[in-house]
Amino acid sequence: MRPGAGRAQHQALPVGDWNQYFLVINRNKKSLAVDLKKPEGRQLVTELAAKSDVFLSNVGNDNLERYGLGYEALATLNPKLVYATTTGYGPFGNNTKPSFDMTVQALTGLMTRLGEPGEPPIYLGMGSGDAYGGLMAAFAIVTALYQRARTGKGQFLDASLYGSQLFLAAPTLQRYLASRSQRESRQVSRRDLANPVWNLFPGSDRWLFVCVRDEDARFGQLCAAIGRPTLASDSRFASADARRAHRGELVDTLDEIFRGRTAGSWTDTLTAAGLVATPIQTLEDLAADPQTWANDYFVTAYCEEVKREVKVRGLPITLSKTPGLVQTLGPELGQDTEMILFETLGYDWDKIGELKSAGVIP
Repeated sequence: MRPGAGRAQHQALPVGDWNQYFLVINRNKKSLAVDLKKPEGRQLVTELAAKSDVFLSNVGNDNLERYGLGYEALATLNPKLVYATTTGYGPFGNNTKPSFDMTVQALTGLMTRLGEPGEPPIYLGMGSGDAYGGLMAAFAIVTALYQRARTGKGQFLDASLYGSQLFLAAPTLQRYLASRSQRESRQVSRRDLANPVWNLFPGSDRWLFVCVRDEDARFGQLCAAIGRPTLASDSRFASADARRAHRGELVDTLDEIFRGRTAGSWTDTLTAAGLVATPIQTLEDLAADPQTWANDYFVTAYCEEVKREVKVRGLPITLSKTPGLVQTLGPELGQDTEMILFETLGYDWDKIGELKSAGVIP
């Protein structure tokens, strides 16, 4: 809510000639800027919360309490309020270190499962934890609103980066909790997978992922499709147990075969044989994929900053009767402050002018 902090975020990480980070993640939003260090600023937020369905904040709980914006204070004013926080490590416990997507990911075991043994752990990247945190917050808010519709009461909720990334790690994490197997908690070479033919393989131009169940009939289909039917009768690979025992040799053998053709060519061949495979695409490939545009996963939107249409991430879900729409890219910091105070709180223009003069709003 502080103008200084918001302005710093607004100027972060421009790419090309427009500020894609801020403008895309804040699309379809209105922007109100308030200085919470001033009592009048805190009063404005309190009045807005009294009229709101949801209060969502990534400010630390201690700071919210200090500003008089803690859950109990706002719930007293508005018992129907859904009060949501997005903390680093959860609302309880004593971990108060600063939290970032990559530092929290480092704590969850995700990075130690990625990459080849002996190589550095791999950061999953692309703000995956941040994205999961936002999704968990949205899911929790919708759940709380559904409960409010039944009971008439709001509630407090938290969706943390830590909890969200633990959820992201859930399949492997649960196997480790059940087995305590070191294999589930460490990097595993692609040459050492339990099913060596559910694996990455190098085409002549790029990698592809092949998904074949480790069954004799399926393995035979694979061998026939790649033009090496005798592999299926090789004593090292003739049964699932034998393939597991000689999995490193099998992967090396398949690597040499797959290197002989492009990933796209192999994908066509394996698909025609009733097997599942796909090339590993780059973001450049993705941007040209007609499937993304057909489903509005990518869309164009007008960018006032450069005064032209730009390509942006679209909508990850499809609704037939209430479809989503990217109406506008992100607003300028505080550009809607005056209208929100006028329309929502009923402030007259003289009062709004006084708040501007006092530095409560920009």
